[in-house]
Amino acid sequence: MEARIANPATVIPGALPAILGLADVAKKGDVPEPTLELVHLRVSQINGCSVCVVMGTANARKSGESDERLDSVAVWREAPYFTDAERAALALAECATRLADRSDPVPDDVWNEAAGHYNEKQLAGLTLWIGLTNFFNRLNATTRQIAGVKW
Repeated sequence: MEARIANPATVIPGALPAILGLADVAKKGDVPEPTLELVHLRVSQINGCSVCVVMGTANARKSGESDERLDSVAVWREAPYFTDAERAALALAECATRLADRSDPVPDDVWNEAAGHYNEKQLAGLTLWIGLTNFFNRLNATTRQIAGVKW
């Protein structure tokens, strides 16, 4: 396997620090780090981004996330390992990632459930995080970045 080009975020001067800066800003929404890790993993699974799935899973494990939770993110609806707030974040992440799947990409019931668990600042951080994960997924998938290869 070989990437088409180096990761675009490393090719254009200043791109990676700017992108990582947005990640830092998104984290200021005060959404719990484990929730952000789960959201990152689920979005990356949906988009088929091997780089983000491998990196995200490794980072989550290093920060203490359990194997049971990580192994069942793809089936979070049927798994007993997630809180109601995490489930709301995962549902929001799925809808915001699969925008073309329905005429109302993020239905009110999904948004309202998330809003029942997160305040406006947290919703903003979560939405930025979902968008940023989708952004990274698209860079990596388009250029066929290889999982496990350091930038």
